[in-house]
Formats: sequence, structure tokens, C-alpha cells
Amino acid sequence: MYHQAAAQIRAAIQDGGVAIGDALPTEGALAEGFAVSLITVRHALRELEQEGLIRKRAAKAAVVTSNLPRRPAVRMLNSIADVIAATAGAALHLTGYTRRRNEEAAILFGLPAETELYRLRGRLSADGGPLSEITIFFPPAIGARFTLGDFDDVVVFRSVERRLGIKLAGATITVTAEQADSALARTLDCVEGAPVLVSRMLWRAEDGAPVELTIARHRGDRYSLSYAFP
Repeated sequence: MYHQAAAQIRAAIQDGGVAIGDALPTEGALAEGFAVSLITVRHALRELEQEGLIRKRAAKAAVVTSNLPRRPAVRMLNSIADVIAATAGAALHLTGYTRRRNEEAAILFGLPAETELYRLRGRLSADGGPLSEITIFFPPAIGARFTLGDFDDVVVFRSVERRLGIKLAGATITVTAEQADSALARTLDCVEGAPVLVSRMLWRAEDGAPVELTIARHRGDRYSLSYAFP
């Protein structure tokens, strides 16, 4: 329902019914007009703020700041150099390095599904806000050679290359779509149910051995991918 409310407000802004600089009706008035709860209205306004259309104010009605939704930055991922370039200006805040079972990662590593792997977790931020939740799995033989402090580069595979003295040859990338659950919504500062772009990158060394599986969950309103075929 909040998507429907947001769509109606968005249409009013884009059609010129509400001009840039004008204040929207109060949350209470919007809730009454749409016959929805205040929570639904707040979710709708948050979605519009994430698009750059409005600016919310404490104890005051939101103000229209633009009539064009903010477009997500496009990341070209056609090479390792592109992966590095996509992190320009970003910061990685690591939240933990532990041992966990993950059937998907273990199978991709060619290991029994019940194998305990090493898991690195963190959040990537850019332009002053959260962009992606990052989860990286390592096979036991590789993960055991690291501590949390060894990951000192926003591009994690560069830390891996330095520590292991290897060169990564490339990655297989799988892209899917999800909706943010309550925990991910808190991490990415978005509304629950918001679209999330998920990329799974299985990195391999020059000898073909799998080295790491990076699972990144990106905010759909701030991230998009572009591929080019020669």
C-alpha cells in the first residue's frame, strides 16, 4: 500500500500539481486522504526521499526538492579493473569474521555441504549513505590464514592477493533480485520490502581454484549493473 501512496504523490510532483519548494500535506492529512495508516504514509515518504523527490523535516511537512527521481549510479562490470573502479569513493565497514556453514558456498567451492567456511561481513557506503551489504565466504584452507584486521582494502580480493601471494584471474557473476527483509532494511537504511539487487561473484585464482564467494546485496535505488559484449 505504501508503494501505491508513493506512486500517487510522485505523480502529483511530476505532473506539476505540487511544485518544487512546496510543502506536502502533513502525514496525518495524507493518511486520511489515502485511507491508510501513518506507518504506511511514512514508508511512502521515505521511498520518495530516497528517490530525491522530497526532503523530510522533523515535526514539519516534507518539502518537494525535485520532480525527477534520482537515478542509481551505473556500475560497469566487464573486467577486474571495472570492479575496482566501482568502489571509488566508497568505504567498507567490517562487522565480523567468523566460521559458518553455508551450503551454497560450500558446493561452489567443491566441498561437502556441511563444511564450516570462513565468513566476512560488512557494509559498503558511498555518497554519505549505505549502498550494499557484503558477505564473503572463503574455503577453510584460505580463510584460516586471515584475521579480521588483514582485510584493510575496500576491494577485499586485493587484500587476499597480497596475503596469499596469488593473482585472481576473474569471477563468475550471478545477478538476482530480492526484497529487503527487516534486518537488511535496517542495514541499508531502506524500507522493508524495497527492491534489492544481489550479485554473487565466485572469484578464481589463475589455476582455476575457487578463492572466495562475494555476495553483495545492493539497494535497488542506488545501484545498477551494465555489461558490454565485444
